[in-house]
Amino acid sequence: MSVSLSPSLEFVLVTRLRAAGCVFAEDEARLIVSAARTSDELASMLDRRVAGVPLEHVLGWAEFCGLRIEVDPQVFVPRRRTAFLVEQAAALAPTTAVVVDLCCGSGAVGAALADTLDRIELYAVDIDPAAVRCARRNVPEPGRVLKGDLYAPLPTSLKGRVDILVANAPYVPTEAIRLMPPEARLHEPRVSLDGGTDGLEIQRRVTTAARSWLAPGGHLLIETSERQAPQTAEAFADAGLTTWVESSDEVGATVVVGTAPR
Repeated sequence: MSVSLSPSLEFVLVTRLRAAGCVFAEDEARLIVSAARTSDELASMLDRRVAGVPLEHVLGWAEFCGLRIEVDPQVFVPRRRTAFLVEQAAALAPTTAVVVDLCCGSGAVGAALADTLDRIELYAVDIDPAAVRCARRNVPEPGRVLKGDLYAPLPTSLKGRVDILVANAPYVPTEAIRLMPPEARLHEPRVSLDGGTDGLEIQRRVTTAARSWLAPGGHLLIETSERQAPQTAEAFADAGLTTWVESSDEVGATVVVGTAPR
């Protein structure tokens, strides 16, 4: 059973969503109606969205790289710009790739790479139990989702074997979190946003240990901001990686890439 979107219902929904500041009110109204199974559920979903809950948390999913990624409440919502990270990683992956997705959140990046690459041995890691539960529903088998701090839960047999190491690590400086939109600041876990004093603390930890996990010629890719990219690239170079920066003006994305010596 589902709710049908009559012109009168659409008017009510769009009016409320616009008043709440939703820029794409018409699209959101249609998505909410398509997800609601009853009138009561529709009313509840609308109330949550008007109260500022991210649309993806209201719906229970986010569209990412052509996939429907399940997103539970208090789990980081995958951003459109992160598709650029997937594109860059896929372009560098060998025919048969060992891939590690650190700070995986909902598992969107790993799931998208598994969907893109023909043959992949995939491991996704996050420290947040809610994210791990969510990622285990999104990452296809035989991919493995592990709970722990960065590299800690990975099997040691992966050392020196990883072809593609991706990380959408938190990179918002601690003091800047209070300036973020309420949708992120109030409804996503702080651990998925807080990158420490300068926003680069987690990135540095990922980079420092990367060489021991990467295969010869393997690649590390980290999403960052345009402003932080030079510092991130410097950390890559300090770790002994051949480094460059890729960016997309279209989606406002910046990815630092490093290659291990062969």
